[in-house]
Order: sequence, then C-alpha cells, then structure tokens
Amino acid sequence: MSLPTGVSVFERGWLSSNNILIQGAGGTALIDSGYCTHADQTLALLDSALQGRPLDLLLNTHLHSDHCGGNAALQARYPALQTHIPPAHADYVRVWDAHALSYTPTGQQCPRFHLDATLRPGTEIQLGDLQWQVHAAPGHDPHSVILFEPHSRALVSADALWEKGFGVVFPELDGDDAFDEVAATLDLIERLNPATVIPGHGAPFTDAAQAIAYARQRLNGFVQNPAKHLQYAAKVLLKFKLLEAQRLELDALLGWARGTPYFATMLSTHFDGQTFEAAARQLVQDLVRSGAARVQDSVVYNIG
Repeated sequence: MSLPTGVSVFERGWLSSNNILIQGAGGTALIDSGYCTHADQTLALLDSALQGRPLDLLLNTHLHSDHCGGNAALQARYPALQTHIPPAHADYVRVWDAHALSYTPTGQQCPRFHLDATLRPGTEIQLGDLQWQVHAAPGHDPHSVILFEPHSRALVSADALWEKGFGVVFPELDGDDAFDEVAATLDLIERLNPATVIPGHGAPFTDAAQAIAYARQRLNGFVQNPAKHLQYAAKVLLKFKLLEAQRLELDALLGWARGTPYFATMLSTHFDGQTFEAAARQLVQDLVRSGAARVQDSVVYNIG
C-alpha cells in the first residue's frame, strides 16, 4: 500500500489507537499517542523511527483515552513538543476536568497533559512537508476531527471510519441524538473520496467505498434498534477494561462496572428489570460466547 512520503503508521491494537508519524524537512509530527499503559511502547516505537530527531508536534484527533493517553509521556520526553487538540475541549484540558473529558464516566485513565494550540476544522496544517486539511467529524465524539492530504488523497479517519465499522457513538450514551452526525461524517468522507484510509484502529486500507457501505449498514441497524448500540457500547467498555488489566477477579470487574457512570445508564436502559449484577454478568457471558474473554475460577481473562 502506498502512503504519502514521510508517513509511517504504527498499527497498535484496541487498547491503544494507531500512531501516525509524519517526517519531512519541515519537521516531525505524531497523530494520536495511544493509551497510557502503553506509553513506554509508544516511546520505544518513536525512538526507533526518529533515529535521534526530536518530535516537534503532537496532534490528537479527539481526546478519548486510547488516543491521548500517551500525551503526558511524550511531553515529558520532548520538552519542546507542541500539542494541538480539537478546540471544544481546550478549556477542559486547561483545568483538567476528567468528567467532561470522559475519563471518569468511562472508568479509564489519562494522565494530565497540557495543550499549546487547537486543531480548527476548516483550516490546514503542515505536517512534515505536507499540507493536511482539518475536517470536523462528529458522531463517535462530537468534537473529533479527521485529517486529509488532497494530493495523495490520504485520510486519517480516527474512529469515524474503520474498515469494518466505526467507534461507539458516545453522545448517544448521554441521551444526545448523534446517529445523524455519524451519517453526515460518512457523507463527508465519501465526498473526500480518499485513496488510502488510515483508521484509528486496524490496518490502513484502500477500499473506502466498501468501508463506508459497511458502516452505513451498521449505523442503520443501530438507528432501527438503539438498544443494540447500548449493548455494544457496554461490551466495548468491559472489553477495554480487560485489555488494560488482562485478568480480573469477576467481583473486581463487576465492582469496576458498578463505579463506572456510563454503565448505570446503559444497564438501566437495556436491561430494564434486571439487577445491576445480573445484567453485568450477562455482558461478561456475551464476551465469553464471542471468544473475547474466558472465565475460570471466578477470574475473567482477556482473549485477543
């Protein structure tokens, strides 16, 4: 697959987002920094790729913990590093409001970091030797952006488009209608007509039309049955915790779920009439049936 000159993709997993390194005579830039527990690996990948060059610029497509959890470690390693984030969360970062930034509601970690500037939709930014367009991409996150390089038609799509779907539509968990925003973002990507898509998770791919068609089919299923999306979101959060811990006593996992605000909303909506513990245990069993986890002697193990 042909990526633009100077662009490298560190394909990670589901706990850490992909990292996109862009190098050129104009400097070095990294898009998204992964989860905090993978920060040492992120630093090692950069050390190997940069070969002694400093990292000049760090961009976050959005501020979910798997995309910016490595920011603090990168800022500590590279003191002159400039960090750019989407504008709507700038004030929350300045005062460090962990609830507004989603870390408390999701039960996830993100060490405090600072910002230097914002990534404003409708503008362009030079990364390495290339000019990239910044586009608003609400849906998965209301303030997410995607980046498009028009000469090569390369798109950094974050969690707005994967080869098989898109990220949990988090505004819907707060009771805000956002499925239409997902659809509008897919329309935007279709108009951009990217030749290569670099997603937030998974390998880069070239068949954007097929990915968009699949995403629209998945979105339609959620629109027709919003409870299906809530169940999917609850399992994603449980799986994320298992990816972070790798193994947890079942009681500890249920305790974490009980203390995670999003679960109260999702379980009361999707599992109306069941106790919290019964509903959470059912979700764990769903993960086991799908091959994403196993339970042995009251310990839940991550698989994959």
